[in-house]
Amino acid sequence: MSFKPAIASMSLGRAWVHKLPYKLDQARTNNLTGIEIFFEDLEYLAREESGISADEAPSPQAQLHAAETIKKLCDDRGLEIIGLQPFLHYEGLLDRAEHARRIEKMKLWFKIAKILGTDVIQIPASFLGKDQITGDLDVVVEDLRMVADMGLQESPVIKFAYENLCWSTYFDTWQKGWDLVEKVDRPNFGMCLDTYNISGRVYGDPASPTGKTPNAEEDMKKSLEELVKRVDVKKVFYIQVVDAEKMREPLVEGHAFYAADQPARMSWSRNARLFAFEESGYLPVLDVTRAIIEGLGYKGWVSMELFSRTMNEPGDEVPKAHARRAREAWEKLEREISNWKII
Repeated sequence: MSFKPAIASMSLGRAWVHKLPYKLDQARTNNLTGIEIFFEDLEYLAREESGISADEAPSPQAQLHAAETIKKLCDDRGLEIIGLQPFLHYEGLLDRAEHARRIEKMKLWFKIAKILGTDVIQIPASFLGKDQITGDLDVVVEDLRMVADMGLQESPVIKFAYENLCWSTYFDTWQKGWDLVEKVDRPNFGMCLDTYNISGRVYGDPASPTGKTPNAEEDMKKSLEELVKRVDVKKVFYIQVVDAEKMREPLVEGHAFYAADQPARMSWSRNARLFAFEESGYLPVLDVTRAIIEGLGYKGWVSMELFSRTMNEPGDEVPKAHARRAREAWEKLEREISNWKII
């Protein structure tokens, strides 16, 4: 495998609006052969199979049964499950009793991952408030090393793809994420590199009238040069390629996407991501992708992980349109890749 297209299950529509089998049908129809299983899809299916309401938590047994159902749904459509995500708000918790509960939850996720037939669990950098998490590197590294060591005991070994989010409380750049990978120093602990979360922090700023950081072009160029020099491609477990809309007005109080309880970049992410090459997208997605593929020599899954306000809209056209748009983005990207120097 050099490159194969994938999509995250929630990018085809949110679980409370769109049924997973139909979303998977659309992925298959559009030759998106890899699927990131977003946990909400499994959770909603577990509730449906258990006959419980949307505000009730499905039992561990119900979650394992839902994983079996999802595995069969994907197998029937010739789809490969490339990862399970997101294992949210894990590292650096100040409440160590809550940390212990997260460890127990991880043990269940190991079982789910095995049933799904994947060996990758994605951990996004926490964005809880500073009253709930610490940025103390000793604590954070030890927390992440703990799950990595647990994963090493599994057969097959479970790998962890850590992802910096451009609005994370402490680890909001790829550099900070890579620092953690180096300090954790385990063969099964690496990164998921996401074009939105890399460029959305260094280059893009939705709260700015220009949509950019003050030295966007220069800082982005330097960042990508550093990425190519520093990152070990063996620790890049998969990549995500998406863009975002340029806000017509700064995303500040009064903007339709503004939320007082979350950073502007999070509101931007939840409402206004785009597939690559789409109109009104403006982040240097192609530059970031090229640095990863041509610069680092990455080969593997390329996932179209989109968040958008359109995912919440009802109707069969939503999964259909999202799958089609993802396929079109992949086809354009594939043409670009064919002109790059691939080692």
